[in-house]
Order: sequence, then structure tokens, then C-alpha cells
Amino acid sequence: MPATPAWPPRSLPRLFVEQTLAEGEALLLEGKPAHYLANVLRLGEGAEVLLFDGHSGEWQAVIEAAHKKKLVLRPTARTRPPEDLPPLTLAFAPVKRAPLEWLIEKATELGVARLQPVITHRTVVERLNPERLAAIAIEAAEQCGRTRLPDLLAPMKLDALLADPPGPILFADETGGVPLVSAARPGPATILTGPEGGFTPDERDRILAAGATGVGLGPRILRAETAALAALSLYMAAAGDWR
Repeated sequence: MPATPAWPPRSLPRLFVEQTLAEGEALLLEGKPAHYLANVLRLGEGAEVLLFDGHSGEWQAVIEAAHKKKLVLRPTARTRPPEDLPPLTLAFAPVKRAPLEWLIEKATELGVARLQPVITHRTVVERLNPERLAAIAIEAAEQCGRTRLPDLLAPMKLDALLADPPGPILFADETGGVPLVSAARPGPATILTGPEGGFTPDERDRILAAGATGVGLGPRILRAETAALAALSLYMAAAGDWR
């Protein structure tokens, strides 16, 4: 007996769109996404794609009309419901461009809900390019099957985060702490990781005085971006949606 084909086909191109998607309602696609489908992939009328808008799930859509710089697509069926993400914030000190972009990409793939840059005493990069970072998160979400994008928040100072954290803080303390997997609990949480060179002793004291739980990330010294992703992975395995 022949196997039932997988549906929706995993080989279909998958794109994020800013328009709200609904079954049967046509949308106009212009700019880079239209160029990618029409000129890079050379898709024309009748071709199918997967679309997601960040809040209504994933949709299979057909190209109804193809022009040089724009396409008309019509969603035909919802293939996946909206994603139910763990309410986890990754609060991280920005690092240099290449490792920062890698951090944004991989944190998106791992399923983080919110990305909060935090300015500390030793932070070497304070001015970010939010458009570039958002584009990286979109590309990662397209590739890994997410149906929601992470919220990329404006940078804030450490003391502002400590005064009003979006959930209990799990502080990646390089001097040691309880294993993260034993401290992680389902529900809102904030993972806090430091800059290149780590937190100052005064910052560490203020973080712990604010009620954060110091957690350890193993016996080796990790780069700032590696520590952030290691902590995120441990949390997802212990209390997130990897269980």
C-alpha cells in the first residue's frame, strides 16, 4: 500500500509576510519577497508556497498572478496553528556584530519569545541596527518553521531590567550557581547573560540583591554569545517546549 504523502509538502518555499493572512483572501506581495519568489526561485502562476504572518499560524497559498515586481497570492488552507511559545525572555549584553547576529539567529531557532538587549558596564556595543536584527530573526523563523517571530526589544540598562523584569531572573553567574535545569520552572522567566568580560562585582551584587537566582552553565568558560544560547537550550529542555 503506498505511503500517504506528507502534507503540507516540506519542500515548498516558506516566507514571512506582514499582511494578516486568512483563507481565501488575496494579498499583494512586493519588494524583496516577490523578487525572491519570482526571479530567484522562478515561480509563476499556479505555484504553491507556505506563508506565515507572525500571529495566525502557517498557510499554504497559491500564486494567482505573477508580474515582474509583484505577485498576487491567495491562502488556500491553514497548515499549522499559531505557535504556543514558552514565555521566556533572553536578556543579553550585546556583543560585536558577527557573534550578535549569530546569537539572534540561533535564539530564534531555539524558540525564544523575547530578545532584550541589556546595557552593562562592560558592554562594548550599545548602538544596534534593529532592522538588520529583525531581518535575521525573520530569516531564521522562515527556515526553522516558527509561526511567531520573537519580540526584539529596544536596549535597556541593567538597573531598569532589575527594577521590572518580565519574569523571575535566572542569572548566568560565571562564579557558579545552582544547575539551570534544577532552577528552571514553566511560566514567565528571564535568562540574563553578560557581556564580553562578564559582569562587574558590583553588578553581580545588584543582580542577586534584586532576587535573581544564580545559575551555573558547566565547568568551562563560555563566550558571551555561547553562554546565552547554552542557557536558552538548558531552559527549553527543562521547562520549555522541548519536554
